[in-house]
Amino acid sequence: MFYKIFILALTFMNVLQIDATADEIYDVIVYGGTSSGVIASIQAVKMGKSTLLIEPGNHLGGMTSSGLSWVDVQHAGEVGGLAKEFFNRVWMFYQDDTAWKYEAKHEIDGQASSDAFKNETMWVLEPHVAENIFNSMVAEANVPVVLGERLDRLHGVKKNGNRINTIVMESGKSFQGRMFIDASYEGDLMASAGVSYIVGRESNSQYGETLNGIHPDSLHLGLLINPYVIKGDPTSGLLSRISPNSEGNPGDGDKGVPAYCYRLCLTKIPSNRIMIKKPVSYNDQKYKILFRYLESSANINKNFFTLNFIPNQKIDANNNGPVSMDYVGMSWNYAEAGYNERKRIANRHKKWQKGLIWTLQNHPRIPQNVRDFYAPWGLAKDEFTDNNHWPPLLYIREARRMISDVVITELTARGQSQVNDGIAMCTYPMDSHVIKYFLDGTKVVRSDGGMYTLLPNPFSISYGAIVPKQLECENLLVPVCVSASHVAFGTIRTEPVIMVLGQSAATAACLAIDLGVVVQDVPYDSLREQLLADNQVIN
Repeated sequence: MFYKIFILALTFMNVLQIDATADEIYDVIVYGGTSSGVIASIQAVKMGKSTLLIEPGNHLGGMTSSGLSWVDVQHAGEVGGLAKEFFNRVWMFYQDDTAWKYEAKHEIDGQASSDAFKNETMWVLEPHVAENIFNSMVAEANVPVVLGERLDRLHGVKKNGNRINTIVMESGKSFQGRMFIDASYEGDLMASAGVSYIVGRESNSQYGETLNGIHPDSLHLGLLINPYVIKGDPTSGLLSRISPNSEGNPGDGDKGVPAYCYRLCLTKIPSNRIMIKKPVSYNDQKYKILFRYLESSANINKNFFTLNFIPNQKIDANNNGPVSMDYVGMSWNYAEAGYNERKRIANRHKKWQKGLIWTLQNHPRIPQNVRDFYAPWGLAKDEFTDNNHWPPLLYIREARRMISDVVITELTARGQSQVNDGIAMCTYPMDSHVIKYFLDGTKVVRSDGGMYTLLPNPFSISYGAIVPKQLECENLLVPVCVSASHVAFGTIRTEPVIMVLGQSAATAACLAIDLGVVVQDVPYDSLREQLLADNQVIN
C-alpha cells in the first residue's frame, strides 16, 4: 500500500491517450472528464465494455481536481462504490508522512460527519493529489482517453431516429458508440442531441415548491449600501451588476443562474507562494460595491473568502458572503454561450477574483486590519503548474438541467414524494449561491437567490432523473445535468453525488447493451442488484 502511495506522490500517472476514429464502434462513450465522467468510464470498463472517455480540456477530474478541495459531503456513509474508493485513496495517500511537505501529518475535518475517518475516507485534499488519483484509477482500468476535443455543438450529434450513433468534434474527429453518457457540467451533448432542458429557476407554482423562483435575501441580510455611482444621486446610475428592481415577484421563475467563481488554492507558505499582482486592466470602480459594503457596517471584517484548510497549509478559497469570490449576475448566459463567449465569461470571473484579492490586500480604501488579514495569501506554486497556478475550470455550479419524465423537486428532497428506483443518495442541504443584486423599493441593495436549507433526511435519486424522454433519445444517460428543479439541483450537484451517479449511469448503459433494451427500459431490479454488488449506497 505504501509503495503505491509513494509512487503516486512522486509521479503523474499517464492516462492512455489514443488517436481514436470512427472506425471503431465503442460500447460506451463518455463525454466529459469530470469526476462523474471518470467514474462512469471506469465502471463501464469494469463491466467488460469497450469504452472511450472524451474530455474537452487537458485534465481529468473536473472540479475535484480544479480547486474544489473542501468537498461538499454531509454524511460520508451515504457515498459508496467507486466514489468511496476514490476518497479512500485520498485517505491512504495522506497516511504517509511524506505526503505532508509543509506541515506535520494531522487529521483534517472536512464537510463530513464524524464517521468519515472510521470509514477510512478523507474529504479534504490538494488539487494535484485529486488529479493524480483520478489518473491512476483511469490508468489501472485501461480506459482509453481523448483529451482536448470539444463537441461540435451545432452539427456534431448524428442520430438515427432517437438514437445517437456518432458524435463529431470541432476538429472533425468522429466517434461511434452504442451508448453515450453526457458527464459534462454544461450538458452540451444532451442539448445537441435534442433533449429537453431548462436554464434558470422554475416558479414555485410549477412543481408545488416553496424555495424556487425569485427569492430575495433568503440567505444574506442584504447590502445596506448606497447603490448609486455617485452617492445619493440616482441620475448617476447604479453600481455595476445591480438590477433596478427584482424583475418579478417572489416565487416567480426567471433565467437566473447561481453565481460562479474559481475555487482558488491559496497558501501563506513563502516558499510555495505566488502573490497575485495588480491586474493590468484593473479598475477600482468595479469594486465600489466592496468599498460601500465595508463602509456600511462596523461589524464586517474578514469574511470575503473562506479559509477552508486542506493539507500542507493550503486553503480552498471559496465565496463567503454577498460580496466575495462570486461574480454575481455574470453567470446567466454561460450555459447557452458558444465556446469563445464562455471563455470570455470565464476570463471576466478570473479578472474579478484577481482584482478582489489584490484590492483586499492593497487598496487604501480597505481597512488596515482587513488588508493585514489577507496579506499573506497567494497562489500555491505547486498547483496548476501548467496554467500559471490558476485553476483550469470555472466552477459551473448550475447550467442546463434536463427535463425528463421524472423531475426531482423540493418535494422529493423533503421526503414528500416516493422514490422506488433509487440509484444514489443525497444528504447535502438544498444550496444555491446568490443569483443577482437588485434595488428594492426602499433603495436598499438586496441579494436574491442565496439558499442553504437542510434536508429532513437523506433521499434517493430516481433512475428516471438521468434518462431522457424516450422519444428524444434512447441511448443517452445524463448523470450531472440531471432532471431536477433548481431547488433540488442544489443538493444533487455536489461532486460525490455526481460521481455516484456516473457509476450508476455506466451500469445502466452496460445493462442496456447486455439486455438489448433502451436505457428507459433497463429493469430496475437488475440495475439495483448490480449497484449493490458494486457497493453503491442507494437507499
